[in-house]
Amino acid sequence: MPQPTKDAQLQIRVSRAEKTAIQRAARGAGMDMSSYILSRVLTARSAQFEDLVAASAGQATPSHALAELNTFLTGLTAQDLRDAVAHAPRVALTPFIANYIAAMVEYGCARLHIAAPSWTREVTALPEPAFGTSLLSLRLHLLTQSPAAFRCRNIFIDATLGARI
Repeated sequence: MPQPTKDAQLQIRVSRAEKTAIQRAARGAGMDMSSYILSRVLTARSAQFEDLVAASAGQATPSHALAELNTFLTGLTAQDLRDAVAHAPRVALTPFIANYIAAMVEYGCARLHIAAPSWTREVTALPEPAFGTSLLSLRLHLLTQSPAAFRCRNIFIDATLGARI
């Protein structure tokens, strides 16, 4: 994944003691000061993603939590999405939820023309199809209209990232 061009500068005033503390922390993390500070500042989106994923993991019927995750992912710019989903969710997920979230992330990345994070490829597709409705009469429609990111994972739905039913 190509890194964005750094074409701006930010200066902050700190005391000598603060600068020394930041240098020490950056060295301890194996990073230069700029990378270290950016890694600390830009984790808000990632933490928000993790919280929303955790909310969907803890529910028997996660549709509302997945809708909130949908809203969050839809509102992100390409760089914000990269930052938010750079790391795989740390919470234990059922195979269905793991696939659904991976598909949402892949769909969002494709929509913004950016590479999906590698962790999504590590989520094994569902062995059996999962349909977004129990109505048998709609299954043919779902089989043909589901977005590719979901179909590849054996999930057949009508609405995707940015859409609501």
